[in-house]
Amino acid sequence: MSAADQVPSEVSSGASAEAVDTARAVLVEQVGGELVGEHLGAEPEGDGVVSHRFACRQPGYRGWVWAVVTVLPGDGLPVTVDEVVMLPGDDAIVAPEWVPYRERIKPGDLSPGDLLPADEDDHRLVPTWLEGDRPDPVARAVVEEIGLGRPRVLSLEGRDAAAERWYAGDQGPDTPLAQSAPGRCGGCGFLVRLTGPLATMFGVCANEYANDDARVVSLDHGCGAHSEAQLRRKQLPPPLPDHVLDTIVRDDLEQF
Repeated sequence: MSAADQVPSEVSSGASAEAVDTARAVLVEQVGGELVGEHLGAEPEGDGVVSHRFACRQPGYRGWVWAVVTVLPGDGLPVTVDEVVMLPGDDAIVAPEWVPYRERIKPGDLSPGDLLPADEDDHRLVPTWLEGDRPDPVARAVVEEIGLGRPRVLSLEGRDAAAERWYAGDQGPDTPLAQSAPGRCGGCGFLVRLTGPLATMFGVCANEYANDDARVVSLDHGCGAHSEAQLRRKQLPPPLPDHVLDTIVRDDLEQF
């Protein structure tokens, strides 16, 4: 039997009592004894490197653990500490995964002066006039002359996404306001028609008293301010009583 076979497995892996004591001593020196709890276990990482876990008593860090990485260079050499870190455990409260700001922007987030440039490869937009990878100078000159100098327009994907978003939103047909409306926007005199493919499904409300004034609405949306809405008899205000001529004068009041 070799000398290596006589060494306990926990010593050969670096998880000996000496390694635990050394790890605890360095951890206490780093963070203070009041923040270090019991030894929770050790996980060998190979080549004499072991990660020791200690309970963390830091206020506000419930479920976190201290991780101390020790190294056992070889037989007869002292255990050394390589790293001390705090890591989240299974029950730790951690921040949610970070999401880039651009992906967190919601309608209404932009303030005056804020800029939100569209990406060069934005799938919602396509170049207006292209010849290969370069704009056609003749076509561009014609477009700019007639006032249509937009370098990019809505792509089919961008148009479909807008239509789905509008139709499923508050100006679509499935809202309580639309369900209880006396008529649909498609038959309302206050509807301003759009042009292009989206005109088959949407228009703009121009009724200043409607909830959706100046908003895009689906043709099968509706509200109580429909141009052809009529009150039912029971919804009409009660008639005013006949006028009564008041013949009482001041002298009559003084008699009382």
